[in-house]
Amino acid sequence: MTTFVSLLRGINVGGHKKIRMADLRGMYEGLGLVEVQSYIQSGNVVFGSPGGEAGALSRQIEAAIEREFGFEVPVMIRTLGELRQVVECCPFGPVDVEKDGAKVLVTFLSGEPAEAGKEWLEGLVVGSDRLVVVGREVYWHCPGGFGNSKLSMTALEKKLGVSATGRNWKTVQRLVEMAGGVAD
Repeated sequence: MTTFVSLLRGINVGGHKKIRMADLRGMYEGLGLVEVQSYIQSGNVVFGSPGGEAGALSRQIEAAIEREFGFEVPVMIRTLGELRQVVECCPFGPVDVEKDGAKVLVTFLSGEPAEAGKEWLEGLVVGSDRLVVVGREVYWHCPGGFGNSKLSMTALEKKLGVSATGRNWKTVQRLVEMAGGVAD
């Protein structure tokens, strides 16, 4: 049994692409996935799968969402091991969840961006902000908050040529905790 975490892009934001978490969990269970748990309303789902790889599971979940709810939603999937690695490899060192948990964002990408895209992204950093691209993740520390940022997920996806969804550090930490409770 492998533990996975799926991160859905753009659901339940501003009244668009609404999915009740109970319905989403039921859909996952209908796909044969087990120990399904959701966290907050933004589409974070921890689950176990007796087989399968992340890419195939992502496509299967995306197709099921379109079939069940009538709209497309990109789904990024990481194994528990990969998500732990995201936390362990934070380029900003240990993050105080209480103090900076909402000021550090991890953007999960569907694939590694091209070098030109990385340069464009790093060029958006202003003031005391810090941004580092590591593999399929973008780590961003915005001490002043993300409200003044020039970056949007739509612009990021277009420029990098990949799907993307962001989670703050508190959410990433909570998902690791939740996934650690699912049998490996």
